[in-house]
Amino acid sequence: MKLLSTLFSSALIFSASSSLDARAVVGEAAPAFTLTDSQGKLRSLAEFKGKTVVLEWTNSECPFVKKHYSGNMQAQQKAAVADGVVWLSINSGAPGKQGAVDGAGANAIIKANSAAATAYLIDSSGSVGKDYGAKTTPHMFIVDGQGVLRYMGGIDSIPSADVSDIPKATQYVSQALAELKNGKPVSVPTSQPYGCSVKYDS
Repeated sequence: MKLLSTLFSSALIFSASSSLDARAVVGEAAPAFTLTDSQGKLRSLAEFKGKTVVLEWTNSECPFVKKHYSGNMQAQQKAAVADGVVWLSINSGAPGKQGAVDGAGANAIIKANSAAATAYLIDSSGSVGKDYGAKTTPHMFIVDGQGVLRYMGGIDSIPSADVSDIPKATQYVSQALAELKNGKPVSVPTSQPYGCSVKYDS
């Protein structure tokens, strides 16, 4: 019961996190950024112009992230990348905070989880996360080939840490990607994110 209470509290953290000075607005240009990836390479949103980009805020120690890394996140990553989509995992945890990693730590997580993202980006200052208003892990964003933000919110429709809920949920990210691929407007452009709070420095 105590664990369930803790998880429930974590799930609701997003509702209290309203102090971020976010610049990300669906239907407008996504905030530009440049970050170092787990291999030490600088990566920018601009380098992927012309491609659809998924941004996934992550923290491997969060139970909600663990839920989706039981196979759902990897499956969506693999399907998206195989379809020409760029998938960027971003860790905005401040040094010393839960889930914060350096490049070596990120590479170990990628290997342990058999993750299939295009790159894992380190945002230890939290500046990119705050620009996007990333509140939870996971918190998902989709940018189209013209650099316009088309989706922001949860990965799916059931805010729980229970793996058994995954098959019952609407998978908002994969649904939006399919709609964009087929030239359709995203039917659910925003949803409520859920998960653990992003561990910013302040």
